[in-house]
Amino acid sequence: MPDGHRAYVIGDIHGRKDLLLPLLDRIDADRARHRDAKNHLIFLGDYIDRGPMSAGVIDKMLELMEAENSIITLKGNHEAAMMTFLQDPVKGKRWLHYGGDATLKSYGVDVDLAKLDEKSIHRITRSFKKSLPDSHLQFIGMLNSSHTLGDYFFVHAGIDPTNPIDGQREHDLLWIRDSFLSHEGLYEKVVVHGHSIIPEPEFRENRIGIDTGAFYSNVLTCLVLEGDRKEIL
Repeated sequence: MPDGHRAYVIGDIHGRKDLLLPLLDRIDADRARHRDAKNHLIFLGDYIDRGPMSAGVIDKMLELMEAENSIITLKGNHEAAMMTFLQDPVKGKRWLHYGGDATLKSYGVDVDLAKLDEKSIHRITRSFKKSLPDSHLQFIGMLNSSHTLGDYFFVHAGIDPTNPIDGQREHDLLWIRDSFLSHEGLYEKVVVHGHSIIPEPEFRENRIGIDTGAFYSNVLTCLVLEGDRKEIL
């Protein structure tokens, strides 16, 4: 990390506001002990889906963005899938089956996955658009796909090992898995990512994975980076 900078990197939240709030309290307490550093809050995406409080998580993110002047919010594949659904509900209906139904429920829209047809999908979409605050839609729409700080490249899923960092496709940044995870060579930066669930944070020479499956494991991970030090909060 650059001299004088300290980063708090938070993995996939997936609607677990109940885990996010106490973790933010721990981050605040830790930052109080490091007031001399320029602190950064970096979120790796997947705020929504699967867990029960997606709407509440986005409310909290908006609150943080008003209070913090150094917060980076990255896009996850689940946010991308939600936007695809809103733009073309029939084409994007797969979103409902991998966690989107929980997000809709958090906005007061019930979904019966066993009885989905084109008519019900359009009805669900109309209800969702009515209940989705403009501020939430704007938040999803303004998310960045990556961020660079010091010797680290922060992204939701990973990168395509065959392309340089500045030549990545957004689809790979949000969705890639096997070819990135199995790659053993060094990248231009150490890639810090979520997306691929692991039982505990994974430190490799070329990447650091911190998605500990919060929505079912009850463990939401924060990686702390300062200088050449790496800690888990």
